[in-house]
Formats: sequence, structure tokens, C-alpha cells
Amino acid sequence: MNLVSLDIRMLRSLVVVAETGSITETARRLGRTQPAISLQVQRLEELTGKSLFANGGRRNLLTEDGTLVLSYAKSILKLHDELLARLSAPDIEGHVVLGTPDLYAAWLLPPILSIFRRAFPRIQVELRCVLSTPLVGLVKRGEVDIALVTRMNNFTGGMVVYQEPLVWITAPDSDAHVETPVPLAVLPPGNIYRDHAIAGLERAGCPWRIACVSENVGGLQAAVFAGMAVTVLCRSALVPGMRELEPHGNFPPLPNVEILLYKSPVTRSRAATALHDYLDHYLRLRTMPDVGGPVGSVAAAE
Repeated sequence: MNLVSLDIRMLRSLVVVAETGSITETARRLGRTQPAISLQVQRLEELTGKSLFANGGRRNLLTEDGTLVLSYAKSILKLHDELLARLSAPDIEGHVVLGTPDLYAAWLLPPILSIFRRAFPRIQVELRCVLSTPLVGLVKRGEVDIALVTRMNNFTGGMVVYQEPLVWITAPDSDAHVETPVPLAVLPPGNIYRDHAIAGLERAGCPWRIACVSENVGGLQAAVFAGMAVTVLCRSALVPGMRELEPHGNFPPLPNVEILLYKSPVTRSRAATALHDYLDHYLRLRTMPDVGGPVGSVAAAE
């Protein structure tokens, strides 16, 4: 039997190309050149004897064999990274306060924190769900050790570790998007999700009114589930009971938002550094298991 060894770097390139659909973006995230990424993918295809990506179109779409290899690649990378983390700092212990809005606590952090807890069983993580703007103040004062927040226009510092497209969202059977004025469910003033929703409708010349203001995503979800409003959230935050409105007419395309990672300048603990580095690593590569995702879309003109 001819045994083949697959390089971890090849598998990581495969995962990120599959996630982004782009060799260019993969090269940027992994700090490699585009030719290097292309060669790694080609070499992986040679070693497996399978075509992993289908030809055609601007995005790199997986074949059936590619989907199979991707599923194993994610599992292998998860174990690989967890093992290295355990071996590199098995004696680290301590208490870390991690602050983030409830949106990210619900869909972005669970798979990463699950792996982190297994890699660092002696570190206790305290999760605090707070809106982004007050969180930046808390982390700079040292009341929170690590913060994962949405970049607002007046924010300084922090590292961009993740980008996510914003989308228009309503309920599957709701006609809120065809009402005049359009009812909106939004976060409090000063939040960039709210700003983009209102700015988008203003650009389209679409009348709107505020139907719900909530400091947490649960309130926005309640308004959407009830069919009483349209809201704007990250695409990955779509859950059953929601549908994405495709950009059209009164609902123009929305930009991406940037997610920032902060570490308090007051924090000196190894435990906080370990969590910060873990979040930085996984969020940049986005190789954690998928959580949530779109459950359907509909043209806004319906």
C-alpha cells in the first residue's frame, strides 16, 4: 500500500480557500504569496489523486471529493492546533474576563471557546455580553481583559480579525419589507448596524420608521420572528425563523463590518495572552466548525 503524507499547510490552505472562495484572500490571511497557495492546492490534488475544485466561475467551488477532503482537513487541523496548544503551555492557569456583544457570543465564539477549554483546562473564562461601544472603554480601563467588538466609526486600536457581510433580514412569511414606511428593528443609536440600515434606506429613498430598539440581538430577533420589522445583522447570524432579503430596490447592498480584537493594556497574565492569541489565530483563519448560517433568501421585491 502506498502511504501518502499530507502537509498541514496544504490542508490549511484548502480550508481557507474553501471558506473564502479566493486564492488572493487566502494568501492574505495566511501570509503567503498567491502562487504558493495555488501550488499547495495543486500538490494536494496530486497527492490525493482527486480534483478538489470545480473549474468555472470566479469563486473556487468544491467538487464532491473536495467536500470530503475538506471535512477531514477541518478535523485534522482542529486536533493539530489543539495538540500544539496543549504542549506549548500546559501549566497556564488563571481567570480571564472576555467581553463581546451577545451576537458574537451566540454564533462566533462557541466553537473556539470549546477548543480553548480543552487546550487550557486550568484557565477560567468569564464571558460578559456587552455592546461594543461601552466594551472598548471597559477593556482600555482594564475592567475586561479581552474584548471582541464590532468596529464603530470612532474606534481606535484593536486588531481586525474577522469580516462579515451585513444583510437585510425579515421573517419567512412576513410582508414587513413591503410596508410603507418600512418598520425597522435596530440597536441603540451609535451602533454601525443601525447606521447602515438607516443609511441604506435613505439612499434608496425608502421611507422608514423605528419599530423596535433593543440593546441585544434577542430583541431584534423577537421583532423579526413576530413579522413586525426588518433588521440588519451579519449573514452568519441568520437562524431558523429568519430569511435574508436579497439586495433589490429599496434594500441596497450593505457593506462588510470589521470585528476587532482588543487586549487590555493593564492585563499582564499569561492566561489572557493565551486566550487573545487563540482568538486571533482562529478568527483570522476561520477554520473553526461552522455555526449557524443562512437558512434561505428571498428577493426584496416580493
